[in-house]
Amino acid sequence: MKFVFPGAAYEEKAKEFFQEFRTSGSSLHGVGGLDRFLETGTYGQWLQKVYQDMDLANIPEGRVPAYTCFYVRERDGCLVGMISIRLALNDFLRKEGGHIGYCIRPSERGKGYGTQMLREALKFCRPIGLNRLLLVCDKSNLASAKVIQSCGGILETECRSELCQEILQRYWIDNK
Repeated sequence: MKFVFPGAAYEEKAKEFFQEFRTSGSSLHGVGGLDRFLETGTYGQWLQKVYQDMDLANIPEGRVPAYTCFYVRERDGCLVGMISIRLALNDFLRKEGGHIGYCIRPSERGKGYGTQMLREALKFCRPIGLNRLLLVCDKSNLASAKVIQSCGGILETECRSELCQEILQRYWIDNK
């Protein structure tokens, strides 16, 4: 397994990934807006946004710097998951999004990829100074809560999401 920065070569794999979520009725999290761009724009526009999010010196007002990556299985090139690592928190992320958002494609769930991907992301965060990380998941998403807990997440609080009207669980991970 490896993290890969999105690029033009992954357009079809990203569209297939998105389509699997759509077909299964599963929601996407941690994809840097890929779903919104594929519904109303283009993959190329999404790539432009992803690379702008990494331009630390020029982040637009109200946004935070972030790295969005594909999680790819090397033996067959399957785009198994996606992760977004946010280097800071704004008011919305502090309540509803956290430092890291992630998802595993429905056909690859239950195979340990979520835990593996989050552990790798935590390793990435240490040398860039992200030592205390907020992760948020829907209370009903027991699999995500288990992934967060297995990576050291400690439940701080639960709150109601203004965006999706779900109960959210807010976990902190000490990443030293």
